[in-house]
Amino acid sequence: MPRTTSRRFLRPAALIGAAVLAASVTACGSSGTPSAATPTSASASADAAAGVLTVRDPWVKAADKGMTAAFGTLVNDGDTDVTITKAATEVSPMELHEMTMKDGKMVMQAKESGLVIKARSSSTLEPGGDHLMLMDLAEPVKAGDELSFTLTFADGRTQTFTAVAKPFTGAQESYAPGHGDSPMPEMSMSPAS
Repeated sequence: MPRTTSRRFLRPAALIGAAVLAASVTACGSSGTPSAATPTSASASADAAAGVLTVRDPWVKAADKGMTAAFGTLVNDGDTDVTITKAATEVSPMELHEMTMKDGKMVMQAKESGLVIKARSSSTLEPGGDHLMLMDLAEPVKAGDELSFTLTFADGRTQTFTAVAKPFTGAQESYAPGHGDSPMPEMSMSPAS
């Protein structure tokens, strides 16, 4: 009797295993538009051969209201430059931002030309530098929350990744509503673990 029971469960398990293997082979062999990467351990990667980025150590500054930002390292293992033209998340409208000197002060402004990640290189999104700005939070972003982001590239492709919210006490930056030319100190510390 146990032998019959084993066979009964073995056949569905074998079919499921074959289906998973077929899906994996199909996904690896596709040469069309890359699908969004499914993140693991708060990092996302995509098919490097297709020229899409790897997002390392993504995180979001926890905030109760107003504005906040997402950070991480964008890695381009491809042979051509990649330009991010847009970022989106469900909890807020977003803009691509940079820090620049204006009238002797460090100010934050929209990066109209997009974020360019050169071929075979990386770009770090960090406090006091380029970042993905969440403009008007619809709900608090608490430490430990996982937010999903979608990047849109100049060629129309998209990629999704997940970032974990962390407290950040390295500087007392303020993302004020008049963000277009908001003074903001340079910051280079990592998020609290």
